[in-house]
Amino acid sequence: MSKHVIVRTSRRPDPDAVAVLGKAGVATAHEAMGRRGLTHPVLRPIYPGARIAGRAVTVLSQPGDNLMIHACIEQCGPGDVLVVTTTSPSTDGMFGELFATQLAARGVLGLVMDAGVRDVSELTAMRFPAWSRAVSAQGTVKATPGSVNVPVVIGGAYCRPGDVVVADDDGVLIVPLEDAPAVAAAAQAREANEQAKREQFQAGVLGLDLYGLRPTLERLGVTYVDETPDPA
Repeated sequence: MSKHVIVRTSRRPDPDAVAVLGKAGVATAHEAMGRRGLTHPVLRPIYPGARIAGRAVTVLSQPGDNLMIHACIEQCGPGDVLVVTTTSPSTDGMFGELFATQLAARGVLGLVMDAGVRDVSELTAMRFPAWSRAVSAQGTVKATPGSVNVPVVIGGAYCRPGDVVVADDDGVLIVPLEDAPAVAAAAQAREANEQAKREQFQAGVLGLDLYGLRPTLERLGVTYVDETPDPA
Protein backbone atom coordinates (compact mmCIF):
# COMPACT_ATOMS: atom_id res chain seq x y z
CA MET A 1 0.00 0.00 0.00
CA SER A 2 1.20 3.53 -0.75
CA LYS A 3 2.52 5.47 2.20
CA HIS A 4 0.21 8.32 1.14
CA VAL A 5 -3.47 7.37 1.42
CA ILE A 6 -6.95 8.86 1.47
CA VAL A 7 -8.97 6.55 3.68
CA ARG A 8 -12.72 6.36 3.17
CA THR A 9 -14.18 5.56 6.57
CA SER A 10 -17.58 5.29 8.22
CA ARG A 11 -16.17 5.44 11.77
CA ARG A 12 -18.45 7.80 13.63
CA PRO A 13 -19.01 8.48 17.34
CA ASP A 14 -22.33 8.13 19.12
CA PRO A 15 -24.31 11.28 18.20
CA ASP A 16 -25.96 11.60 21.60
CA ALA A 17 -22.55 11.51 23.30
CA VAL A 18 -21.24 14.16 20.90
CA ALA A 19 -24.19 16.43 21.71
CA VAL A 20 -23.60 16.06 25.45
CA LEU A 21 -19.87 16.73 25.11
CA GLY A 22 -20.53 19.83 23.01
CA LYS A 23 -22.88 21.20 25.64
CA ALA A 24 -20.51 20.36 28.48
CA GLY A 25 -17.51 22.03 26.84
CA VAL A 26 -13.81 21.35 26.96
CA ALA A 27 -13.07 21.98 30.65
CA THR A 28 -15.86 19.77 31.98
CA ALA A 29 -15.28 17.00 29.42
CA HIS A 30 -11.53 17.07 30.11
CA GLU A 31 -12.11 16.59 33.83
CA ALA A 32 -14.69 13.88 33.11
CA MET A 33 -12.13 12.01 30.99
CA GLY A 34 -9.53 11.97 33.75
CA ARG A 35 -7.67 15.06 32.47
CA ARG A 36 -6.53 13.34 29.27
CA GLY A 37 -6.78 14.28 25.61
CA LEU A 38 -6.22 18.03 25.82
CA THR A 39 -4.16 19.61 23.05
CA HIS A 40 -1.40 22.11 23.74
CA PRO A 41 -2.84 25.55 24.61
CA VAL A 42 -0.99 27.04 21.63
CA LEU A 43 -4.04 26.01 19.58
CA ARG A 44 -6.35 29.00 20.06
CA PRO A 45 -9.69 30.03 18.53
CA ILE A 46 -9.48 32.79 15.93
CA TYR A 47 -12.53 34.49 17.47
CA PRO A 48 -14.13 34.17 20.92
CA GLY A 49 -17.34 32.37 21.73
CA ALA A 50 -17.14 29.48 19.26
CA ARG A 51 -18.02 26.02 20.57
CA ILE A 52 -18.15 22.80 18.56
CA ALA A 53 -18.12 19.04 19.00
CA GLY A 54 -18.01 16.58 16.14
CA ARG A 55 -16.37 13.71 14.32
CA ALA A 56 -12.70 14.09 13.43
CA VAL A 57 -11.65 13.97 9.79
CA THR A 58 -7.86 14.02 9.88
CA VAL A 59 -5.29 15.38 7.46
CA LEU A 60 -1.52 14.90 7.55
CA SER A 61 0.14 17.51 5.31
CA GLN A 62 3.60 18.66 4.46
CA PRO A 63 4.41 22.08 5.97
CA GLY A 64 3.59 24.94 3.62
CA ASP A 65 1.47 22.70 1.38
CA ASN A 66 -2.32 22.49 1.49
CA LEU A 67 -2.86 19.92 -1.27
CA MET A 68 -4.23 17.33 1.13
CA ILE A 69 -6.78 19.76 2.56
CA HIS A 70 -8.21 20.01 -0.95
CA ALA A 71 -8.12 16.22 -1.16
CA CYS A 72 -9.91 15.70 2.14
CA ILE A 73 -12.97 17.85 1.55
CA GLU A 74 -14.95 15.17 -0.29
CA GLN A 75 -14.46 12.94 2.78
CA CYS A 76 -16.17 15.54 5.01
CA GLY A 77 -19.85 15.78 5.84
CA PRO A 78 -22.37 17.23 8.30
CA GLY A 79 -21.17 17.29 11.89
CA ASP A 80 -17.51 16.76 11.06
CA VAL A 81 -14.51 18.70 12.34
CA LEU A 82 -11.46 18.98 10.11
CA VAL A 83 -8.23 18.20 12.02
CA VAL A 84 -5.05 19.20 10.17
CA THR A 85 -1.45 18.74 11.23
CA THR A 86 1.89 18.82 9.43
CA THR A 87 4.87 16.49 9.36
CA SER A 88 7.08 19.18 10.92
CA PRO A 89 6.24 22.45 12.66
CA SER A 90 4.64 25.13 10.49
CA THR A 91 2.87 28.45 10.94
CA ASP A 92 2.11 29.07 7.25
CA GLY A 93 -1.42 30.20 6.40
CA MET A 94 -2.62 26.89 4.96
CA PHE A 95 -6.36 27.54 5.40
CA GLY A 96 -8.58 30.46 4.49
CA GLU A 97 -12.04 31.65 3.51
CA LEU A 98 -12.36 29.64 0.29
CA PHE A 99 -11.68 26.40 2.14
CA ALA A 100 -14.21 27.39 4.80
CA THR A 101 -16.81 28.11 2.13
CA GLN A 102 -16.43 24.60 0.72
CA LEU A 103 -16.57 22.99 4.15
CA ALA A 104 -19.56 25.03 5.32
CA ALA A 105 -21.46 23.93 2.21
CA ARG A 106 -20.91 20.33 3.33
CA GLY A 107 -22.06 20.94 6.90
CA VAL A 108 -18.61 20.80 8.49
CA LEU A 109 -18.59 22.41 11.94
CA GLY A 110 -15.08 23.84 12.04
CA LEU A 111 -11.34 23.40 11.87
CA VAL A 112 -8.53 22.52 14.26
CA MET A 113 -5.12 23.13 12.67
CA ASP A 114 -1.62 22.79 14.05
CA ALA A 115 -0.38 25.41 11.58
CA GLY A 116 -1.54 28.82 10.36
CA VAL A 117 -4.91 30.22 9.32
CA ARG A 118 -5.55 33.39 7.30
CA ASP A 119 -8.59 35.41 6.16
CA VAL A 120 -9.55 35.74 9.81
CA SER A 121 -11.91 38.66 9.18
CA GLU A 122 -13.82 36.69 6.58
CA LEU A 123 -13.91 33.52 8.69
CA THR A 124 -15.23 35.53 11.62
CA ALA A 125 -17.94 37.12 9.48
CA MET A 126 -18.90 33.63 8.26
CA ARG A 127 -18.89 32.39 11.87
CA PHE A 128 -16.74 29.47 10.75
CA PRO A 129 -14.92 28.30 13.89
CA ALA A 130 -11.19 27.62 13.65
CA TRP A 131 -8.51 26.84 16.21
CA SER A 132 -4.92 27.23 15.03
CA ARG A 133 -1.30 27.55 16.09
CA ALA A 134 -0.91 30.86 14.27
CA VAL A 135 -2.57 33.49 12.16
CA SER A 136 -0.42 34.10 9.09
CA ALA A 137 -0.89 35.47 5.60
CA GLN A 138 2.00 33.33 4.36
CA GLY A 139 0.82 31.47 1.28
CA THR A 140 1.32 27.80 0.52
CA VAL A 141 1.70 25.45 -2.47
CA LYS A 142 -0.23 22.41 -3.67
CA ALA A 143 2.52 20.01 -4.63
CA THR A 144 3.35 17.43 -1.96
CA PRO A 145 1.47 14.24 -1.05
CA GLY A 146 0.14 13.48 2.38
CA SER A 147 -2.70 11.43 3.87
CA VAL A 148 -6.34 11.77 4.88
CA ASN A 149 -8.13 9.91 7.68
CA VAL A 150 -5.04 8.43 9.30
CA PRO A 151 -4.09 8.75 12.98
CA VAL A 152 -2.32 12.04 13.71
CA VAL A 153 -0.89 13.96 16.65
CA ILE A 154 -2.49 17.40 16.89
CA GLY A 155 -1.08 19.81 19.45
CA GLY A 156 0.43 16.87 21.33
CA ALA A 157 -2.84 14.89 21.47
CA TYR A 158 -3.42 11.63 19.59
CA CYS A 159 -6.41 11.79 17.23
CA ARG A 160 -7.86 9.10 15.01
CA PRO A 161 -10.48 9.55 12.31
CA GLY A 162 -13.89 9.20 13.97
CA ASP A 163 -12.78 10.41 17.39
CA VAL A 164 -14.70 13.30 18.97
CA VAL A 165 -13.23 16.78 18.78
CA VAL A 166 -14.53 19.22 21.39
CA ALA A 167 -13.35 22.82 21.08
CA ASP A 168 -14.24 26.13 22.69
CA ASP A 169 -12.59 29.16 24.30
CA ASP A 170 -10.79 26.86 26.76
CA GLY A 171 -8.98 24.89 24.06
CA VAL A 172 -9.34 21.62 22.15
CA LEU A 173 -10.02 18.14 23.49
CA ILE A 174 -9.82 14.79 21.69
CA VAL A 175 -12.16 12.10 23.05
CA PRO A 176 -11.59 8.56 21.72
CA LEU A 177 -14.62 7.31 19.82
CA GLU A 178 -15.11 4.25 22.03
CA ASP A 179 -14.87 6.34 25.23
CA ALA A 180 -17.33 9.03 24.17
CA PRO A 181 -20.52 7.60 25.79
CA ALA A 182 -18.80 7.04 29.16
CA VAL A 183 -17.11 10.44 29.09
CA ALA A 184 -20.44 12.08 28.19
CA ALA A 185 -22.16 10.37 31.13
CA ALA A 186 -19.35 11.45 33.47
CA ALA A 187 -19.58 15.00 32.13
CA GLN A 188 -23.31 15.12 32.87
CA ALA A 189 -22.71 13.88 36.41
CA ARG A 190 -20.01 16.49 36.85
CA GLU A 191 -22.30 19.25 35.60
CA ALA A 192 -24.99 18.20 38.10
CA ASN A 193 -22.42 18.20 40.91
CA GLU A 194 -21.13 21.63 39.90
CA GLN A 195 -24.65 23.04 39.83
CA ALA A 196 -25.21 21.86 43.41
CA LYS A 197 -21.96 23.54 44.46
CA ARG A 198 -22.84 26.69 42.54
CA GLU A 199 -26.07 27.02 44.50
CA GLN A 200 -24.17 26.67 47.79
CA PHE A 201 -21.60 29.28 46.73
CA GLN A 202 -24.41 31.63 45.77
CA ALA A 203 -25.78 31.15 49.28
CA GLY A 204 -22.45 32.26 50.76
CA VAL A 205 -20.72 28.94 51.47
CA LEU A 206 -16.94 29.07 50.99
CA GLY A 207 -15.03 26.56 48.91
CA LEU A 208 -12.63 26.33 51.84
CA ASP A 209 -15.41 24.70 53.86
CA LEU A 210 -17.31 22.89 51.12
CA TYR A 211 -14.15 21.08 50.03
CA GLY A 212 -12.97 20.50 53.60
CA LEU A 213 -9.70 22.36 53.03
CA ARG A 214 -9.16 23.80 56.51
CA PRO A 215 -7.54 20.55 57.79
CA THR A 216 -5.30 20.60 54.70
CA LEU A 217 -4.09 24.10 55.55
CA GLU A 218 -3.45 23.00 59.12
CA ARG A 219 -1.57 19.91 58.00
CA LEU A 220 0.61 22.04 55.75
CA GLY A 221 1.46 24.37 58.59
CA VAL A 222 -0.57 27.35 57.44
CA THR A 223 -1.73 29.37 60.46
CA TYR A 224 -3.93 32.40 61.00
CA VAL A 225 -2.45 35.42 62.76
CA ASP A 226 -3.98 38.77 63.63
CA GLU A 227 -2.29 41.84 62.27
CA THR A 228 -0.57 43.95 64.89
CA PRO A 229 -1.71 47.56 64.63
CA ASP A 230 1.02 50.09 63.88
CA PRO A 231 1.85 52.30 66.85
CA ALA A 232 0.05 55.64 66.70
